[in-house]
Amino acid sequence: MNRTLKNSLIDAIDVETFISCSNEEEAKNIMLSFLKEIGFVDSDIVFVEHQGLGARVRARGYAYKPGDTYGWLE
Repeated sequence: MNRTLKNSLIDAIDVETFISCSNEEEAKNIMLSFLKEIGFVDSDIVFVEHQGLGARVRARGYAYKPGDTYGWLE
């Protein structure tokens, strides 16, 4: 069986990093754009804190929500 990460995820994946930006709003926009770029249609910001040159950001990209057709059941 050839399983991909997307087919193995139960619900979501969290990504945390430090982003070079001017403020928290810019950091949120950059992170949400990144998650969209890598294929997550539904995502949320879990944490953001601006610190000097940028912001620490944690976001969650949802692979599946309740009631979806789950890839990991295949």
